[in-house]
Amino acid sequence: MNLRHPRRAVLRALGAAGLAAVSGPTAAQPAFPTRPIRLVVTFPPGGSSDVIGRILAPRVEARLGQPLIIENRPGAGGNIGMDLVAKASPDGHTLGIGAAGALAVNPSLYPNMPYDVLRDLAPVTLLAGIPFVLAAANRLGVRTLADLLALARTRAEPLTVAHGGNGTAMHLSAELFRQMAGVRMEPIPFRGSAPAMTAVVAGQTDLAVADLTSAAGPAQGGQVVPVAVTTAERVSSLRDTPTVAEAGLPGYESVGWFGLVAPSRTPPAILEALNAAFTATLREPEVRARLETIGTVAQPTTAAEFAAFIRSETAKWAEVVRVSGTRVE
Repeated sequence: MNLRHPRRAVLRALGAAGLAAVSGPTAAQPAFPTRPIRLVVTFPPGGSSDVIGRILAPRVEARLGQPLIIENRPGAGGNIGMDLVAKASPDGHTLGIGAAGALAVNPSLYPNMPYDVLRDLAPVTLLAGIPFVLAAANRLGVRTLADLLALARTRAEPLTVAHGGNGTAMHLSAELFRQMAGVRMEPIPFRGSAPAMTAVVAGQTDLAVADLTSAAGPAQGGQVVPVAVTTAERVSSLRDTPTVAEAGLPGYESVGWFGLVAPSRTPPAILEALNAAFTATLREPEVRARLETIGTVAQPTTAAEFAAFIRSETAKWAEVVRVSGTRVE
């Protein structure tokens, strides 16, 4: 799978800026780590972020010399787990794996956030990206994005599009598509990507925006039509499926992602040690291959690059949310 790093140009331009939490004077630091490291995952066991953590943990443990204990703290779109990390002692022994929602989107969706991403969290590295697929029900009779747009612009009723839940990256990917294409679409939330795919396979909805893990099997098996992928480049498991941008909406790009953060005020030397251990692990061929088996692509970065990426993603999705009027109470 060849997934270009999301918004690489932005990272190059802004990477030196970082977040306040990754800069500052370096003082003499005690040995690190001195005890097991708690790795907070903001979704239940079995989800993509949980599996990513479990793939990385043994290799990172070997590099750091201490166990990584995964602790699942789901709820509120990732806010519960990230709030725990934000309020933990800033000594590097509590880390969090957060998705795009908890680290970039939720501040625009939730009226009362329990933490401030830029103030309370220190970025360590981007971990992985996950492509989404725009899939059409076979009953629609469309094969291409041009077919889909023509149908959307001529039929009386709006197209229904299943997604993995209000405020998720899949929901906002569908909303970004609607805004850029200028077509009418009715979003239908489901409890995750797999149920959204089940709905479009069964013909209960016209479309679905789902992650590659859920969409690849039905697409390859002919149960749905994979109209386009949301990434900037094609993905290897659906090589004949064009990107949304190349199929008719230039500039469209949306990718789910997961990143590693620590509490703010974590000493720079500890952040550097964590970045070194996790990025070296992400570059291992065996690890990269295992991540691809779950539909994700390893994306190691510097802390400053990840900080700039969070800022750019926050601004991008804030505008999408503003135009859509989406809110989560």
